[in-house]
Amino acid sequence: MRRNYSGAWILLSTILGSSMAFIDVTAVNVSLPVIQEDLGASITQLQWVIESYALFLAALLLVGGTLGDRFGRRRTFIWGIGLFMASSIWAGLAPDLTQVIIARALQGVGAALFVPGSLALIGACFTDDERGRAIGTWSAASALTTVIGPLLGGFLATNFSWRWVFFINVPIAVIVIVIAITRVPESRDDESGSRLDWAGAVLATVGLGALVYGLIEAANLGFGHVGVVVSLAAGVLGIAAFVMRELRTEHPMMPLGIFRSRNFSGANVLTFLLYGALGGSMFFFPLVLVQVRGYSPVEAGAAFLPFVFLIATISRWAGGLVVKVGAKLPLVAGPTIVGVGFLLYARPGLEGSYWTTYFPAVVAVGFGMAITIPPL
Repeated sequence: MRRNYSGAWILLSTILGSSMAFIDVTAVNVSLPVIQEDLGASITQLQWVIESYALFLAALLLVGGTLGDRFGRRRTFIWGIGLFMASSIWAGLAPDLTQVIIARALQGVGAALFVPGSLALIGACFTDDERGRAIGTWSAASALTTVIGPLLGGFLATNFSWRWVFFINVPIAVIVIVIAITRVPESRDDESGSRLDWAGAVLATVGLGALVYGLIEAANLGFGHVGVVVSLAAGVLGIAAFVMRELRTEHPMMPLGIFRSRNFSGANVLTFLLYGALGGSMFFFPLVLVQVRGYSPVEAGAAFLPFVFLIATISRWAGGLVVKVGAKLPLVAGPTIVGVGFLLYARPGLEGSYWTTYFPAVVAVGFGMAITIPPL
């Protein structure tokens, strides 16, 4: 280790930091029915609680990594944790759903700063011999926190309030910031002369945001509504402008040349379609369980456990399978099994227990995803 800093402290800070992002996604999903009832939200508004976070996280993830290289990985990591904590407090105190959505967007910005910073700190602070084991520990802990998320969200929403799903981030963030300041060394890429592609980041955010807004609002207003048409057109133009910007700038946020690889492009298309379907099912599944089947939030959270358990336990075996047979077979078999799981989701009615209705679907989707994730 460098400068006599303890690797255990560095791992602890990065694991706790990343856990906030992983727990937050699954815990908030399970709490959506309670949020809807408490704030009188529509399905469209609930979608924005999820999408506002995901949108800014996805659009600014590469910018967050570049900021860490330029201004210091520990500093950027702490900035992200601090912003995530402040926006979590705002979301927990928000009197209406509009403020919750804005706070969630700021959470996404914060996560875009510290999520890439977690692995960057591990890569910078551990030697080559130690790095693989450290990343493996980080991955295993991340899987464990993902398991905790649905149960924690359901427990807090049932026994306290959905607001505690956000407040729980505050003590974790304080601990992470204290450890990072006192126990984690600063590092940066001194040889990196790249400038930040702020124009590209803005165009990507505006383009994706307008496109997502148009698709969500089309469910209520219809695709022929002038607001939806304008939003979708603005989204397409924004993304087109982003592509043109990335082709012309010397320091692109996303070098488009990488898409010349058929394997890379194919994997990205597969990831887009697969995770798009998965995100939709994880959004509606807890709503159906709570509002249609009468489950409690805790029971709805527990319903996700087979899915997360399979990913946490089988992914290692699936990674070895990729080494033996290559990536093609798992990338064909995995999504096929996931598709079967989605068909099973459509089968249950209002009768029957969880074990005979939704459990087979959850297992199929979890097993298929566990096979698919390693080669991606």
